[in-house]
Amino acid sequence: MRRGSGRRLLAALVVSLLSTLVVALAPGHSAAGERELGVRVLSSRPDTVTSGDALVRVDVPRRFPLPAVSVRVNGRDVTESFTVDRRDRTLTGLVGGLRAGRNEIVAAVPGRGRPRAELVVTNHPAEGPVFSGEHQQPFRCETTDFRLPVLGATLGRPLDDDCSIATRVDYFYRTTGAAFAPWPEGTTAYPGDLATTTTSRGARVPYVVRMETGTANRGIYQFTVLHDPLAEPAPSHAAPPSAWNGRVLYTLGGGCVNGWYRQGNTTGGVTDDAMLREGYGVLSSSLNVYGANCADVTAAETAMMVKERFVERYGPIEHTIGFGCSGGSYQAHQIVDNYPGIFDGIIVGCSFPEVGFGTVNFITDAWLLHEYFGDSEVEWTREQQRAVTGFLRYETAPNVAAGARRIDPTAFCDMVPEDERYHPDTNPADVRCGVYDHAVNVYGRDPDTGFARRPLDNVGIQYGLGALNDDTITVEQFLDLNAGVGGFDDDANIVARRTQGDREAIRIAYRTGRLTNGGGGLGEVPIIDYRAYQDDSPNGDIHVRYHTFSMRERLRAANTSAANHVSLLEDDRYGNFSTRSPLLRSAIEGMDRWLTNLDFTGDAPFGVADIAAAKPDGLREGCYSRDENPVFVAQPLDRDPASECERWYPSASFPREVAGEGVAADIVKCRLKPVDAADYDVPLSERQWQRLRATFPDGVCDYTRPGIEQQGLLGTWLRYPVAGIAQLPGGAAQSTER
Repeated sequence: MRRGSGRRLLAALVVSLLSTLVVALAPGHSAAGERELGVRVLSSRPDTVTSGDALVRVDVPRRFPLPAVSVRVNGRDVTESFTVDRRDRTLTGLVGGLRAGRNEIVAAVPGRGRPRAELVVTNHPAEGPVFSGEHQQPFRCETTDFRLPVLGATLGRPLDDDCSIATRVDYFYRTTGAAFAPWPEGTTAYPGDLATTTTSRGARVPYVVRMETGTANRGIYQFTVLHDPLAEPAPSHAAPPSAWNGRVLYTLGGGCVNGWYRQGNTTGGVTDDAMLREGYGVLSSSLNVYGANCADVTAAETAMMVKERFVERYGPIEHTIGFGCSGGSYQAHQIVDNYPGIFDGIIVGCSFPEVGFGTVNFITDAWLLHEYFGDSEVEWTREQQRAVTGFLRYETAPNVAAGARRIDPTAFCDMVPEDERYHPDTNPADVRCGVYDHAVNVYGRDPDTGFARRPLDNVGIQYGLGALNDDTITVEQFLDLNAGVGGFDDDANIVARRTQGDREAIRIAYRTGRLTNGGGGLGEVPIIDYRAYQDDSPNGDIHVRYHTFSMRERLRAANTSAANHVSLLEDDRYGNFSTRSPLLRSAIEGMDRWLTNLDFTGDAPFGVADIAAAKPDGLREGCYSRDENPVFVAQPLDRDPASECERWYPSASFPREVAGEGVAADIVKCRLKPVDAADYDVPLSERQWQRLRATFPDGVCDYTRPGIEQQGLLGTWLRYPVAGIAQLPGGAAQSTER
């Protein structure tokens, strides 16, 4: 938690059933005008403490002497573990020895009738889980494949079946040759090529980095921070490194394919010079890389646990910025919306709203369309095919179709022993690999098949409708396409019938935030969306621009405004998401100032208007021109075809928008209506009408109405299985609220 009140996390505690705060006041003492004796956890929420310890703070009213306050944990006196801050009138201490489950922390002022404060904390194991549900098995340890950055060494064999390693601390430094090098072991003098850096707080310090590596929630975590081992003692919560600027960047790695049943052998990166030289703490975990763990609930849980460890080592954080591209953007959006308070602001790149829908619907549609075009006996030009997809280049369709196999339970399964892998004929009850199977704790299992419920649907979608109405494709092409495009069976084989989504899974997706709503925590934080433009990539690219507009539209729908969302755009000369880009570095600086401008002294969450008012003047939405010496143009990035940014960086479209859905892309399963002549701007013969009705016997999508089961969030900080989701026989999950 940040320094100060820990605003959003504390607000969430009001509704927590697992933690209680009780303050008993002595008779005659009024609470008016002065705070009362209180106990709070600084390192996490009280109900999500892990590893048997927690950083605890006691607030003491001025009317009582600080030395008189005692602190007990489960009846055990731990007062000596606390340090006194006379200016803030607080006692802060790392409380250890917490037992599994419920623990009671009591702060008291001796004497009859004097006040006492009680806080119940719930402790969870270091290997988890906390709220993500039962760990999936099997789980491949990858400690022997994990290479320590800069040092090059591997971590060796794990200590146990949970893939644990002994926590280690290493140092490296920045050379005057602009490279990182291992700190000389046992040295008592600074290396001759040691560089210095000036942090964001103006301190000129030796550029030496302390890196901790350990395991939490079965993932390998790392955090780095400037610390001079020759001039300072080992850091602690009471004596953090003097060069640390008090802020944290949490890096989130990309991917999704192969993102299950494995620990991961890399993090989102903790050795970025642009971050470290400014004095930021940089945190990440192998389970915050979606190429290893493509499940947002586990990613949120892991980030919470790693941040908890950092606070226990170095003390409270002023603010935490989530920072990630592609799969990292899935994490950032969903962690903030569903588990608010872990990140205080986010910088996302090459972004998607989430993995399950913003990505999967988009890439599976592309897969179906590309397969259809390859097999169709009707002649199609490449431009007609492109128009149906909506992409700027048709090459995007085959490019992303390969990634669509993340719904295939057998395509990406190398991490599972071969004799344990699912096969429909030989091993029908064994391990299925895929994005839905990895989220089975949320979706539950279909009682008929035993497979994870799947919220995937394309019933009623009129692919190519927009291309038909603007005369790009013919009626015969439109009819043949929709009759032949098909769908997926349970094993992701393309079949003639459209895909029927599991309605319970769809309801759960909306209620639990698997489809990012925007109305959880995302309306309470600043968001910067940076995009290095890829829509016109000659070979196609999955990171197309419309996803930024999808997220923004959802924010508007949920919060009436998206004024807390700033979009930045340039070409890809620096790669997808590299701090070599001056624009991305300016985004970090802008987010830091934005968060610094916000007043965290209250307990209520921010509104969009509060966040918009705090935005620094220098942080402006816009794009860089596409030339050798680019110039920044400040203007709204809103798909206005007359704007300079839109002319330089066309936002294009996607298959379901061409079919009539809005840019929010938030309808999993559409409501149907009868085929209506008013929807078509071209004439159809009677034979063509008959064929159209035969293709859509139950009707076509009605995008003027909300989707089937489309509804708001059940809440935030949900646990699995969760209140409001009843567990049915066979493990299938069903919402109990209609």
